[in-house]
Amino acid sequence: MDILLVASAFNSLSQRVYAELSDLGHRVDVVLATQGTEPVRAAVRELRPDLVVAPMLKSALPEDVWRDHTCLIVHPGPPGDRGPSALDWAITEQAPNWGVTVLQAEAAMDAGDVWASEPFPVPPVGKSDLYRNEASDAAVAAVLLAVRRYADGSYKPRSQADDPTTAPHIVWRGFLRQERRRIDWENDGTEAVLRKLRGADSQPGVLDELLGREVFLHGGHPEDRLRGRPGELLATRHGAVCRATRDGAVWIPELRPRRNSGDPAPFRRPAASVLASFPDAPRLPEDTVPLEPPPDRRTWSDIRYRRRGDAGFLTFSFPGGAMSTEQCRRLLTAYRYALARPTPVLVLGSDRDFFSNGIHLNVIEAAADPAEESWINLNAMDDLVEAVLRTTDRLVVTALPGNAAAGGAMLALAADEVWCRTGTVLNPHYRRMGLYGSEFWTYTLPRRVGDGLAHRLTGEALPLSAASAGRIGLVDRMVPAAPGEFRAQVERLAADLAAAPDLARRIADKDTARRLDEARRPLAEYRRDELDRMHAVFSDPGAPYHALRSAFVRKKPAGSVRPLAAVTGDLG
Repeated sequence: MDILLVASAFNSLSQRVYAELSDLGHRVDVVLATQGTEPVRAAVRELRPDLVVAPMLKSALPEDVWRDHTCLIVHPGPPGDRGPSALDWAITEQAPNWGVTVLQAEAAMDAGDVWASEPFPVPPVGKSDLYRNEASDAAVAAVLLAVRRYADGSYKPRSQADDPTTAPHIVWRGFLRQERRRIDWENDGTEAVLRKLRGADSQPGVLDELLGREVFLHGGHPEDRLRGRPGELLATRHGAVCRATRDGAVWIPELRPRRNSGDPAPFRRPAASVLASFPDAPRLPEDTVPLEPPPDRRTWSDIRYRRRGDAGFLTFSFPGGAMSTEQCRRLLTAYRYALARPTPVLVLGSDRDFFSNGIHLNVIEAAADPAEESWINLNAMDDLVEAVLRTTDRLVVTALPGNAAAGGAMLALAADEVWCRTGTVLNPHYRRMGLYGSEFWTYTLPRRVGDGLAHRLTGEALPLSAASAGRIGLVDRMVPAAPGEFRAQVERLAADLAAAPDLARRIADKDTARRLDEARRPLAEYRRDELDRMHAVFSDPGAPYHALRSAFVRKKPAGSVRPLAAVTGDLG
């Protein structure tokens, strides 16, 4: 079928729905509802789709579109749930299970007939993590079922009001406003604080006051030892700040100043750096935690190492998957630590959610000299990728429980094997940010898929499902696990790999291959050529990268409302 996706952003769910529908042979296009209703109408007139699907839509479809075409809306709530803050309410009200419903568009929000629904569990994670994982799995299952039912032509969608299983549960929940999210530091216990932080971790954040200034708090993790007066700032750790609750403390990774605060960078960035910009900021101690903390510690750290038999696991989890200069350097130090442990297999990745999206655009945008910080951050990322490529005394596996893009995707490809959870979306390209790319992509991508396909992937700049990535050779192993089961599955697979009788031979063959590749063309040449082109972009104030980066971090519309249109232009 010809399917048009209408979305408020080509975000993780929109990309996954596009990729998985395309895998099934449907002809899929996308229009963004970011510039009013006319572009949506124009796309419908031009494409004349058999079906319209809205995976993530913050505004209403034009009435003439949903009256003249079957339009399916993906609502992140179970049948009967209505309103714009569905996942926020699920976390706030501690729902053990939630759901996704695919509804036919009509005049009343979320009131249309039900084409499909799918339940999912609600683990104690942030809203954005939940959205990209359990909710995304359920949403895709429901969309694919609804599309099959529509194509079959015999299915009659259920009216919510007439369905005896749904009608008693119809409830309207409005916006979850800041008054309900606000933290009472004097009286809220740690679990209540964490629940409020998790319910708003990416958007909209929790509005609070620090040192007399209003800021939004983003993300939250428990601390087991530090204590202080409720609301007191206690310490920093790797860019996060620790704040005391009534009965404990929490780590807050990111802060966002209010837009009307006068801050020149009113977007999310590491909490400690936002605090440091306040003239009266206190000097907080840096509280460290070892890479291998004792088992009784319940504290947050964004990088950890653990060993299970002959396999080592270096895990990392950075907000939004972005990796700043400082994070890249710390991860490289941790990687060298892992190489000093006697394990023939090393697994690099996160236990759930993002793998990596490459350099940290928010930190870059907030820098005094964004061009210079872009350059420094990119070189730090290259250092990390090069360390992986030059590892020849063991097999390195990258484990992707969630999405990877740009330099983060190339970091994954530097390993000997790439293991990927089904449902992951890969974006092995840079062009949508106006960049040529680095991280040795001109070496690692062609060695997996060949020169022609490598340049097609980076030129077309389209998202790939995990299944498609596996078919073309970007991914070596699919891991069909639920988000919460990925870690255990990876540990079992790594143990099998470490016990394989041909492991020593594979490591020796890897060393030989690296020597031959180095003789043909040294890694230093790949890096130099890529960085020359990137430096030309960074140092050009008129390069599209700078405007695209600024629009991205400030969440302003940029580029075409038809994101699948060919990406063209010389990137230097």
